[in-house]
Amino acid sequence: MLALIAGQGGLPGAVFSSCRQTPIVCALEHMPPDSLSADMTFRLETLGTLVSRLVERGVDRLCMCGTIRRPDIDPAVIDAATAPLVPRIAAALELGDDGALRAIIEIFEEAGITVIGAHEAAPRLLPPAGVLTHARPRHGDEQAAKIGDLVSREQGKRDLGQSCVVDASSVRAREDDAGTDAMLDGLEAGGGAILYKAEKPGQDRRADLPVIGPQTIEKVVEKGLTGIVLSHEGVMVLDLDRVVAQLDAAGRFLWIRNRDGA
Repeated sequence: MLALIAGQGGLPGAVFSSCRQTPIVCALEHMPPDSLSADMTFRLETLGTLVSRLVERGVDRLCMCGTIRRPDIDPAVIDAATAPLVPRIAAALELGDDGALRAIIEIFEEAGITVIGAHEAAPRLLPPAGVLTHARPRHGDEQAAKIGDLVSREQGKRDLGQSCVVDASSVRAREDDAGTDAMLDGLEAGGGAILYKAEKPGQDRRADLPVIGPQTIEKVVEKGLTGIVLSHEGVMVLDLDRVVAQLDAAGRFLWIRNRDGA
């Protein structure tokens, strides 16, 4: 039996619709999924109880998908099942998002629940390698992609965002905690640059693999970017057919390439 911890955005719905057997949908209080109804709600302070309830329901696999803002911990509502876990959770939160995710994954797996990535629950979310659009990258775009490789590794080492806007000689914007769409919203319109997005080097692929979708494409076109470069098997795409159609209509390219290579 599969359970989802569903955040916001389009990813939880895409994973849910790909499942042959209906999964149990769990969500944090005050962070409901956009397109799904939660079967269980929980707080970080009641994580231990959630784990126990899932085990009782026969859950043996868990997928964490969607955007979740890091909640504050209220000591007054920590329950008995979660109290022994609090020192681990608090220490992990001090290590940033990656550390917190690893600690939460360990807690579930110690209870016999295997944590899988969204791309494992819905393999079609990972597009094939190559140029998927009619438009193709030009020489300057290839140079920009190489700069994107370097920026991506630098940002990953600092646990920063997973995307950037680059041209053949410079970095125009970097993603921060606000996300890719917010980065694009703050970008001055102008041609000659690409959106580059890749997973963090050494990232735990069971959670927080980056994703783009139709809304991202609208912003890429609005800002006059020439195309998008995604790392092969490192970035998920929501509604790939629609994304390719949007880019074709606008004369932009989508290039799925290996990081540090063609």
